[in-house]
Amino acid sequence: MRRPPDTLFTGAFVWLTLSDLAYFMGGGALIAVTPFFVTGPLGSGPAAVGLAVGAFSVSTLLLRPLAGRWTDRHGRRPLLIGGAALFGVLVLGHLLVTGLAGLVALRLLLGMAEALYFVAGFAALADLAPPGRAGEALSYNSLALYLGIATGPLIAQGLLALGGFHLVWGGVGLLLGVAALLATRVPETREATAGEVPPTPLIHPAALVPGLGLFAGIAAGSGFLAFASLHAARLGLHLWSTVLALFGIVVVTCRVLFATLPDRVPPLRLAAAALVVSGSGLVLIAVVPEVWSLLVGAVVLAVGSAFLTPTVFAAVFRNVAPSERGSAAATVSVFIDLGLSGGPILLGFVAGVNGLSTAFLAAATLALAGAAVLGFRAMPGTPAPANPGAV
Repeated sequence: MRRPPDTLFTGAFVWLTLSDLAYFMGGGALIAVTPFFVTGPLGSGPAAVGLAVGAFSVSTLLLRPLAGRWTDRHGRRPLLIGGAALFGVLVLGHLLVTGLAGLVALRLLLGMAEALYFVAGFAALADLAPPGRAGEALSYNSLALYLGIATGPLIAQGLLALGGFHLVWGGVGLLLGVAALLATRVPETREATAGEVPPTPLIHPAALVPGLGLFAGIAAGSGFLAFASLHAARLGLHLWSTVLALFGIVVVTCRVLFATLPDRVPPLRLAAAALVVSGSGLVLIAVVPEVWSLLVGAVVLAVGSAFLTPTVFAAVFRNVAPSERGSAAATVSVFIDLGLSGGPILLGFVAGVNGLSTAFLAAATLALAGAAVLGFRAMPGTPAPANPGAV
């Protein structure tokens, strides 16, 4: 696909972002409603919530690297469309779930569908970003993710009140169908190459250290998101979806106001600072069990989360050749998967033993450890990988 060299808001970028919006609205609804499905109709406890919420990411650990290599050799578009469509079909499969084992198995399959969509979308986004504007591209594109997190829970709570879990599964399945249709509007973005292309790395070295920091932040944030609704309800906040909506709105606001910042400052230093801010918000939530501290802590956590992923994205893709973007996207997303699955599982285990306040404190510790890793790499004199190709 051809685009003017410095144009970000092309038709392809807009269609990709709209597809992501529909996709993550469905994902946000699932994040909010799954804990109530597990503790309600399935009759299980906090540890089972962590297992069910995190299970979908486990299967992606094997599939994402293969999807990255495939999309580097064959293109982004087939996996983008197919992943969204398959995800929608599997969401409708919730209509048949009657026990925890069935839900965990279904979410493992959902992880496979997510791997296809997410890797292809990440690679396409890197293709569409003008040189030196990868962080800005992700900042704007990721508005879809956080608008999805903000609005998805509201949709889920409304559908749940109107028609129970069956209506939720049907509504989310419809959103994923819309995401697949919108993805058909995105042309192929992979650059044509002459001759046979050698296989790209399954695990890209440029993404390893930034990915560790991203893992820490994602694990802390996803653990919070998995239990925020339950924590809010236990504190007496009737409109529990407000917490997730507030989190999403703050992230969206920061991404809009500071979209170009990740490309203008040393990205790993900014990422380390973001993790410190995230950890601070989680500490407040952990030590002060009140509704006001939950809301304030969610805002602080959201500010840190707003800057983490774009800065890691900028740090990785400024050191990756165009022909290896799928591999790099897959490696980054493996760390995202580890965080998305590990965070809820870890917090679920800790909550089951010592309660939610201790679980949120454990999440804060994880975020601060990630800040230390990135802060060390960002120190002057620390070796950095050579830049084999511009983004």
